[in-house]
Amino acid sequence: MAAHTSIFLKISFPGAESSLFNAPIRNRRSFFRFSRIFVVSSHTNQKILKPNRKSRFGQPISPYDSDSDADDADSIEDEEEENDDVLTSDDESLDVRVSGHDRQRQKFQNAAHIRRDGHHHPERGSGAKLGHRRLTPEITQDCREKEARGSLAKDRFSHLAEELDLDERWFPLLDYLSTFGFKDSHFIQMYERHMPSLQINKGSAQERLEFLLSVGVKHKDIRKIILRQPQILEYTVENNLKSHVTFLASLGIPDSRIGHIITATPSLFSYSVENSLKPTVTYLLEEVGIEKNDLAKVVQLSPQILVQRIETSWTARYNFLTRELGAPRDSIVKMVRKHPQLLHYSIEDGLLPRIKFLRSIGMRNSEIVKVLTSMTQVFSLSLEGNLKPKYLYLVNELGNEVRSLTKYPTYLSLSLDQRIRPRHRFLVSLKRAPKGPFPLSSLVPTDECFCQQWAGTSLDKYLDFRQRLLLKELARKYERR
Repeated sequence: MAAHTSIFLKISFPGAESSLFNAPIRNRRSFFRFSRIFVVSSHTNQKILKPNRKSRFGQPISPYDSDSDADDADSIEDEEEENDDVLTSDDESLDVRVSGHDRQRQKFQNAAHIRRDGHHHPERGSGAKLGHRRLTPEITQDCREKEARGSLAKDRFSHLAEELDLDERWFPLLDYLSTFGFKDSHFIQMYERHMPSLQINKGSAQERLEFLLSVGVKHKDIRKIILRQPQILEYTVENNLKSHVTFLASLGIPDSRIGHIITATPSLFSYSVENSLKPTVTYLLEEVGIEKNDLAKVVQLSPQILVQRIETSWTARYNFLTRELGAPRDSIVKMVRKHPQLLHYSIEDGLLPRIKFLRSIGMRNSEIVKVLTSMTQVFSLSLEGNLKPKYLYLVNELGNEVRSLTKYPTYLSLSLDQRIRPRHRFLVSLKRAPKGPFPLSSLVPTDECFCQQWAGTSLDKYLDFRQRLLLKELARKYERR
């Protein structure tokens, strides 16, 4: 046998050999990984390199036996982790041990390689990453549409951005608001009134406006609401909008009318429910004297009553009507209940001029109070375009005295062109108008009742007569111009 030189190195861990050999088969694998005999040799005969080898079952193996069986067994056990242990070459100067840090780094490199190979191929097996979605034609089309919309918005609003110094990030909001009829002039108006309203995320704005639509606000009114109260885009649904809608419902306002109230008074959302709105309601009930059953009706007639300084408004108008007309408190409360807008009208430019007009046509204070208590809307009528022409027609055409208004104050609320003049002229044409003062009671019922009770003819005949009369009046007004 030829002489040879061999160096035997054994790497093991204390206590590992005895415990691992006595452990179940699945743990023996660790032994073979961490307790091995490595040989660095210059001899070329490989059969004597492992004289103390044992099989995987612990049986001694002859150093001259073929080691293919043992190698096959080891290869089966270590198939998935063949890169965990790295052996050296025949170079005697190299260390045969590989550090734990290097072994861990090798694992990460192998894992990264596997991920790279299967990254875009989820069908290859369960080992593919689940978080990567394949690009379907639908997703691709959606991305293209979004890019197209973004490009169109950029082209449309670029000049507006330069004028108002807007960031391109707000273009999606402008594009969304455009679906409600907004134009560049409206955006400029919003910018001048409340610039931060144009810096709202589109998704947040869409959520808030969709909520308003869901509670009854009409699509065509969204633009008007935002132009009057651009801050509404900043109010969150949960912390603001929803609580205010709940408050309105608690007053007894029907769901069908909540949208109308929001449209009429969008500033409602800028007032605290607890610190402002509820105290206003309490004042109307306890100080003004509005009945709880009438509260919902009052708010529907004049939603602005919730956001005005009710104490100041009520006190000033109550004192004025008491001093000017000697009106009792009950009469003033009735005025507010029938026409709560009374609390908004200016005393100097609204209430006082109309009281002076009624005095000028011969009414006493007590008669004025009676008329105003029954028909408070008189305060909302134009003097030159409404009250004076009706008074002149009452006296000159109908032959009535002013005091007839105390019995039929409704006369002042009727349309001169659509109701008073057509019915009077129709009865005269039929020769059914009574002699003397024209009965104002004939002006009160509906058209159907009027034709049956007073004209004794068909509704169609009366409507045809009224239409021809209106055309004549329009022609006459046109000639005057």
